[in-house]
Amino acid sequence: MSDVTRNVRILMEPLSRALVVESPHAKLDGHLSDIGIEVTRLHEVPDEDSLIKTLQDTRAQIIFKRSRVPITRRMIESCPELHAIQLCCIGDDSIDKDACADHGIMVFNDPVSNGRSVLELAISLLIGLSRRLYEGNRHSHNNNWEKTARRRYEIMDKHLGIVGLGNIGRQIARACQDLGMEVAFYDNRPVAREIGEEMGWKSYADLKDLFAHSDMVTVHTSAKDYMGEDNENLLDPYLQYLGAERGEDSPRIFLNLARGNLHSSKALLEAVQNEQIMRAAVDVFPEEPAPGHAKEWVNPYAGEHRIICSPHIGGATAEAQPRIARRVSYTVEGFSRYGSLRDCVFAPRVTLSMQDEARGHAVLAVVHSTARGTKKAVNDAIYKAECSNLGSAHRDFEIGVAYDLSVIDHPLSREEIEELVETAIDIAGDKHAIRAVRQISVPKQGWK
Repeated sequence: MSDVTRNVRILMEPLSRALVVESPHAKLDGHLSDIGIEVTRLHEVPDEDSLIKTLQDTRAQIIFKRSRVPITRRMIESCPELHAIQLCCIGDDSIDKDACADHGIMVFNDPVSNGRSVLELAISLLIGLSRRLYEGNRHSHNNNWEKTARRRYEIMDKHLGIVGLGNIGRQIARACQDLGMEVAFYDNRPVAREIGEEMGWKSYADLKDLFAHSDMVTVHTSAKDYMGEDNENLLDPYLQYLGAERGEDSPRIFLNLARGNLHSSKALLEAVQNEQIMRAAVDVFPEEPAPGHAKEWVNPYAGEHRIICSPHIGGATAEAQPRIARRVSYTVEGFSRYGSLRDCVFAPRVTLSMQDEARGHAVLAVVHSTARGTKKAVNDAIYKAECSNLGSAHRDFEIGVAYDLSVIDHPLSREEIEELVETAIDIAGDKHAIRAVRQISVPKQGWK
């Protein structure tokens, strides 16, 4: 084996070892055990050094995590047996995705399972803030009978602006439309704009216009946009314009249940104190404590009762967490046993699967560069090994790698796979042409 080939992650079987951190639901361990994956669960939140050591000691091939523990290039380069990362949440900004792509590590998330929980929290906050329920509760506990209609509103006929029309944004748009609200949105992704416009929602090309023409704004976008640009403090210049074109009697309510860095705490405090925003609710913060370190956290909005605060509980429900465990284990089962892709953060909404065709045959899954000739090297290796290619699927990712999934009538030997790597390097002129190779022999009846 050459030094170049030695740097390629090669696995000749399904995944069998997992590391679980950040306490996703305990049912996850049972689901993984059922599909033949041995689980090591860390109950303490690891720093980078201890995470690397545990990954090396357990020889973990996949790590399951939530949103806090960072996955760094150093960690990835230090753990050559790692083939995948499964996020038990939506957000992927805790992961160095470029480093993962460079080393052929596939990254998956769950964009679906906590949607209903976040939706219900958003609706409850819109109604609660509109009716000033939180103030009424505080006054009543202080023996203050403040019964007045002043600045208490119905949400029907109010204009709702949504920043980010992803899975959760669309759910909220539909629910609020059913409640009689006028829905508008901002999203700089062409597909999202097309979907929103087809649903009949008004699309704004400028955030200032969205804020100015909305009575309420709710935020459901990510830490980076689809082009990889950082969204940090994206909303700071626009908070002051909320409801500016809606008249003096606009409720001017703001919700952020998405990412704490989308606006600074200073900008939101100033907008509330200047009554440009009348009431707000945040479930996320610029700085959040790692699990087990809550006592060190300081709330930047402490004392400002017009900003309702909750500790990142949007998806923290008894229903959502088991749903997440089920979905991510099913995602990993397909990847482990058949090389299938779904919920891959490199290409959201893309599904690649040859599961039905694979039964009784071998699956060859290759992560490679998009350099010209790398796909040809995969096909040449199959041909040279005198294998019949019974079906294939291919996807280029914008992050600079591609994924090839082939069903072949008999498996390649280790030597033939190493030759595939060398051939790809020669054809493409790129020593990193092949990043990872997995080969799985699938039983005739499929996996039980």
